[in-house]
Amino acid sequence: MSSHQPAARWQNWGRSAEAHPVRIAHPASTAEVVSIVREAAAAGLTVKAVGASHSFTAIGATDGVLLKLDRMSRVLATDTAQGRVRVQAGISLHDLNPQLKARGLALANLGDIDPQSVAGAVSTGTHGTGGRLFGISTSVVGVQLVTATGDVLEIDEQHEWFGASRVTLGALGIVTEVTLQCVPAFLLHAREEPMALPEVLGRVDELVDGNDHFEFYWFPHTEKTAVKRNNRVPEGTARRPVGRFRHWLDDEFLSNTAFEGINRVVARRRSWIPRVNSIAGSALSAREYVDDSYNVFVSPRTVRFRESEFAMPRAALPHVLAELAAWFGAGHENISFPIEVRFAAADDVWLSTGHERDNCYVAVHQYWRSDYAAYFAATQDIFTAHEGRPHWGKIHTLGADYFSRAYSRFDAFVAIRDELDPARTFSNPYLDTVLG
Repeated sequence: MSSHQPAARWQNWGRSAEAHPVRIAHPASTAEVVSIVREAAAAGLTVKAVGASHSFTAIGATDGVLLKLDRMSRVLATDTAQGRVRVQAGISLHDLNPQLKARGLALANLGDIDPQSVAGAVSTGTHGTGGRLFGISTSVVGVQLVTATGDVLEIDEQHEWFGASRVTLGALGIVTEVTLQCVPAFLLHAREEPMALPEVLGRVDELVDGNDHFEFYWFPHTEKTAVKRNNRVPEGTARRPVGRFRHWLDDEFLSNTAFEGINRVVARRRSWIPRVNSIAGSALSAREYVDDSYNVFVSPRTVRFRESEFAMPRAALPHVLAELAAWFGAGHENISFPIEVRFAAADDVWLSTGHERDNCYVAVHQYWRSDYAAYFAATQDIFTAHEGRPHWGKIHTLGADYFSRAYSRFDAFVAIRDELDPARTFSNPYLDTVLG
């Protein structure tokens, strides 16, 4: 590539990170990825892959060669007897879910959005909610990885690096294919309603342990929350999806169109936020419906924002929320976005936020036109005081020293990275910070 040619521009969804790679490639196969990696390594260029660019950190940024995996979007094989599918890494959860349903399958748990690629969701430790359930990476039973030498590595459950392969941060190589363990397709009964924060915290163990999936949204500067309980229904139950008007009113208009307009206004009139939050906390009324699992898990999200999220031990939740309430009460800043609280069970994935620990997850958001720095710094201080582990794709400022204490297999992961990528073909400033 001639040196005078201008670099391309990449920007993430949240407009919180950008990069200027020397070129952007769109491979359609593992063989094409191998060719690109070998060529880039020979030229001394770094290589990074992105899916939907939905991470709020610069985890996918590079000034070398950027691989967009949007053409690697096929379901490659289905093992109906075992309930497993092998997919190309760039397929989005949005496209995969209905294809799984057509095969009588589903993922056991999902987050609340679905544009992410499978590789992106897996590699950053994306999770949903459920006190007995896990993040998406625990569904991974096989990973195909293109290494810095251009070799193709197949890692399965018997491989010594299996625990490291299910959340890689993109540091070990380019994930090109993933085999997922699915469950039979299922319906969920959703129950959504307002509930006062003191009641939620007083009943939190009952609500988490008594439902398949439980989460709530707390409106800052108020004691208002919106709670969501999702539970599997007996076989033979009919779908009763949200009516078209109610879906438009709640999910499109109130949660997105009106919310976008409100945030544009309060970005300039921040003193109005506590009153607006009080109204917003009362706007969404109770509702119940039954639908395919992925339609219940996933909500439309068109308002652009930035996000930070940390996992803490479940017992820390009341202390964390009390400290957040005290920070709001001290008048530091008025925050318009609800705080999202979810729960998940301990797992054995080396760099999963759930590694060996049942967690609560607390996510804070800031409208993309507002400065998030002071708010996220304050919340990070609260979260880390309670052994918080940040979501790898969401904003934080922590480094390798912190993570080597937070994860018992961190040093083992770094050793594999040293073996697979000694020249740091797959590194960038974010990975240099978090992995050393």
